[in-house]
Amino acid sequence: MATATLDARSESILKYARTKMLIDGKWVDAADGRTFSTHNPATEEIIAHVPEGSAVDIDRAAAAARRAFESRGWRKMDARDRGKLMYKLADLIERDIDKLAALETLDNGKPIAESRNADLPLVIDCLRYYAGWADKLQGAVLPIRGNYMCYQKREPVGVAGQIIPWNFPMLMVAWKWGPALAAGCTVVLKPAEQTPLTALKMGELAMEAGFPEGVINIVTGDGEHCGDSLVKHKGVDKIAFTGEGRTAEIIMANAAPTLKRLTFELGGKSPNIVFADADMDAALNGAMLGLYLNQGQCCCAGSRLFVQDKAYDEFVSRLSEKANARKLGDPFDPSTEQGPQVDQAQFDKIMSYIDSGKNQGAKCVAGGARFGDKGFFIKPTIFADVQDNMAIATDEIFGPVLSVLRFKDIDEVVRRANATEYGLAAAVWTRDIAKAHRIADEVRAGTVWVNCYDVFDAAAPFGGFKRSGIGRELGAKGLDNYLEEKTVTISLD
Repeated sequence: MATATLDARSESILKYARTKMLIDGKWVDAADGRTFSTHNPATEEIIAHVPEGSAVDIDRAAAAARRAFESRGWRKMDARDRGKLMYKLADLIERDIDKLAALETLDNGKPIAESRNADLPLVIDCLRYYAGWADKLQGAVLPIRGNYMCYQKREPVGVAGQIIPWNFPMLMVAWKWGPALAAGCTVVLKPAEQTPLTALKMGELAMEAGFPEGVINIVTGDGEHCGDSLVKHKGVDKIAFTGEGRTAEIIMANAAPTLKRLTFELGGKSPNIVFADADMDAALNGAMLGLYLNQGQCCCAGSRLFVQDKAYDEFVSRLSEKANARKLGDPFDPSTEQGPQVDQAQFDKIMSYIDSGKNQGAKCVAGGARFGDKGFFIKPTIFADVQDNMAIATDEIFGPVLSVLRFKDIDEVVRRANATEYGLAAAVWTRDIAKAHRIADEVRAGTVWVNCYDVFDAAAPFGGFKRSGIGRELGAKGLDNYLEEKTVTISLD
């Protein structure tokens, strides 16, 4: 499973890992025996080899999911019993929370403090939240004309194909599995090829919890072959995808012949707006969290920081001090604040944007370079004097690069905040409640935070306007992605 060059810590963590696919309750290799490697982003070493799934493996998984869905063992299982299984899964994750956090940090590179104290508690909370919904999916009696009884009921959509990204691997599993399983769907999950290990381990815990064979299937592989086959498969009823917009375009085109239901949670270039009357200490901390959480690899990152001109210079100066003091290094050190980017491709992309910012005339006031000589570390970077048309201000970089823009008044900042193809999130910092309400009302984004950033809860729907997505995840709205509405009309004559 592991290479001979791994250190003792990595070897110890990998003893807990699973490195085969889960199909129909069994741990299997790819049909053709092929594998791919997953790397430790902090050391660039290969840590494991995982099956490289293909169309044949997707077909096996989809068939297993269909059998599990059609049988009375899942779709017709008492809803409270489905909820009990989900509660049990959450309990097992909580039991193994330290091991799972370590595996996530090894495979993804995020600091152990984030894996253990942020990601895992949200995973557990999400599963428990949706477990509580399993027996509360109610229909309605409809008062139609005539001597009829008419009622509406909600039924699971069927087999759900789920494709998740590498930035929050376990949390994205929970966001996808939670509503799907509560609704009574079965699942074929394709985790990101960069970070498959914790998804596979969660599959093992689901089997331990007692989920019937075929309800949860996990096929590892790349997007071109494995993901594309999942999208095109006639036995898959819907696709839920989290990732970038260009991939979503391909999914839409490839899903068209089967008219699959689609939900997308995509990218962002979120405006984080600081007025001069704000609590500056709170706004500074919010700006740091809003951009640098998870090494900047967050779809709702506040990467466009608008600061009112009266406070701009001081704010940029203090922000730069914070960025320069940020601790980078070993992600297993509990005091580490920033780990590596996920892989070489992401590292190269981010560095190219840093070069672009410098070449286009923005002022790099912090970072702007690699950290260390091993691993995919990038110093927290801040650009001042950024103009709206610069690539660093228009494109989703998905890394620790913050663009700070100056604005004069609320009319100007609303216009500029909305001048983007994205609309995932936004934030405003002000002591003036009228300003806060106006920003919340006029900025076109699926989530608006006021005097806070990155506040997530399983009960609060999350998703975007424009190119930031279709549909909502989390909350009661998240269940709609996995349910069909059926109307039944009965003559009473």
